[in-house]
Amino acid sequence: MPIDPSRAVGALVGETATSWDEDDVILYHLALGAGRNPVDPGELAYCYEAGLKVLPSYGVIPAQTAMIGILGGVPGLEFNPIMLLHGEQELEVKTDRVPTSATVHNVARVAAVYDKGKAALAVVEVETVTTDGTPLFVNRFGLFFRGEGGFGGDPGPKGGEPAPPETPDLVVESPTLPQQALLYRLLGDRNPLHVDPGVAAMGGFERPILHGLCTYGIGCKAVVDSMLGGDTAAVAGYRARFAGVVVPGDTIVTSLWRRDGRIHLESVNRDRNTPVLTQAMVTLR
Repeated sequence: MPIDPSRAVGALVGETATSWDEDDVILYHLALGAGRNPVDPGELAYCYEAGLKVLPSYGVIPAQTAMIGILGGVPGLEFNPIMLLHGEQELEVKTDRVPTSATVHNVARVAAVYDKGKAALAVVEVETVTTDGTPLFVNRFGLFFRGEGGFGGDPGPKGGEPAPPETPDLVVESPTLPQQALLYRLLGDRNPLHVDPGVAAMGGFERPILHGLCTYGIGCKAVVDSMLGGDTAAVAGYRARFAGVVVPGDTIVTSLWRRDGRIHLESVNRDRNTPVLTQAMVTLR
């Protein structure tokens, strides 16, 4: 059986040691589009080492190094890599201030496997701690294996909470750069889908597309800048479902609702009139 939850759940996916410094943090922010106005104090706080702060969504970057093992073979998870789709992302931020430099240890394990009928959904949980054992992040990657469902497993919980039906409290436009995917791939995700026109065409796309985790970071920045006064420490968690693609150069429009210690967000691609992030929410400290 290609998908076998009894073997997969709890299996080690990967274990890595990684580090970052101020240059890595600044590159991450630039790859999200920070610094568009290079003299704005709020933007400089993302791009200049004097007073540098870190968007909490940076926590996905060290975690992704432990995810490579999913392609190398995990017991109970046999699949065609071409059919792999990163569908959901959830991040818990265990510290109020993400350090501008650190050395960390990342451990990724399969936390759950669900039968979605036409696909299998594996939730891979990655714990990131400092060298002295201080927890920094817990990431949960929701990976869909298309064509691998129907094995009679648990269908899992229903989808996340939708955005409120009322008019949004705020709407933020985030233009992307034509070269944005070329920048973001330098953070570790070298999938040619995001840079090679030929590979993008084989995937059914007109051009290379932006990384889903880049749009995830853009959503986080929209929340922090527009509703939290630039306070990155206010974010305790962030989850989103990837619902559509962005071609570098498109504009992402994010609607925001603040309710009871949470901020709901929904992002759409203005140029294509398609959803980008759905069932998304930031939880506050």
